[in-house]
Amino acid sequence: MRVLVTGGAGFIGSQIVQALGSAGHEAVVFDALLPSAHPAGAHRPPAQGLTVGDLRDREAVAGALAGIDAVCHQAAMVGLGKDFADAPEYVGLNDLGTAVLLAEMASAGVRDLVLAGSMVVYGEGRYDCARHGTVRPGPRAADDLRAGRFEPRCPSCGAELSPGLVTEDAPADPRNVYAATKLAQEHLASAWARATGGRAISLRYHNVYGPGMPRDTPYAGVASFFRSALARGQSPRVFEDGAQRRDFVHVRDVAAANTVALTALAEREPGAFTAYNTGSGEPHTIGEMASALASAHQGPAPVVTGEYRLGDVRHVTADSRRLRDELGWKPEVGFAEGMAEFATARLRAGAAGE
Repeated sequence: MRVLVTGGAGFIGSQIVQALGSAGHEAVVFDALLPSAHPAGAHRPPAQGLTVGDLRDREAVAGALAGIDAVCHQAAMVGLGKDFADAPEYVGLNDLGTAVLLAEMASAGVRDLVLAGSMVVYGEGRYDCARHGTVRPGPRAADDLRAGRFEPRCPSCGAELSPGLVTEDAPADPRNVYAATKLAQEHLASAWARATGGRAISLRYHNVYGPGMPRDTPYAGVASFFRSALARGQSPRVFEDGAQRRDFVHVRDVAAANTVALTALAEREPGAFTAYNTGSGEPHTIGEMASALASAHQGPAPVVTGEYRLGDVRHVTADSRRLRDELGWKPEVGFAEGMAEFATARLRAGAAGE
């Protein structure tokens, strides 16, 4: 199979390219080499098989799709960004870029798509109240965060809640611009599948980490922030109280999920769109992750700062059984093993260099 990997020069995309090659497929890379992911001076992959272009450029995308059998769409501007002024760029790159890609796929007759989805579409994860059952708390108030009241409360009675695992059938509730663009990508992919007879899978990634993450950029994930601090000889700075629950999934496992999903598309009915949570199944707190990295790196211990970011959610960990049961995928890299590797792995050079 000849597969176009958008964003294939990036952190996750480059691992997918390797996994596809190991599975006997030919990967073709299309990447804008955005400064947020590929800052000046950063290592870049070999030029062979790489087209540098903007997904909003219809002519460039059409050229990249020539002779392609399927698309792995990884290209996106990620993270919370600096402030709301980033919103037009997020929407342009993530949603308009996706719309152009899908339109050109329709014209080229390419009918198989694996989309890099995200758990951020859920907003907060699942919560249970002893009195009211499963509830969905609203966004946390700035006054509560400033006072150190980080845990969401039952919207009906104000009682403490127990966090649980969210399934793919849970209502979407994006809480920031990035999350809104990731949900829009899924809606576009679903509409494209119905209109063209295409087949699409969205893999809703959890907190992906591993070798090759970009460092020293406001658009990277929390694992990269902590690892970058340790590389500078500084303590990881843990926001809130460090008890936020996440599912940290290794980048090689995510790459493997993409190859499995591409193979599975051949068995799908035309017009089908399915979303799959893609996580390790081992929820851990952000504080635990920071401590594991600091210990393995033999660096300074984390510092819990009490700081917060509006738009962050408290707990989000999802049930990935659908991906395991339907596609036979399972993660291979455990938390302890993965963090030990990541603690000393080379990062992608950032604005300050490597």
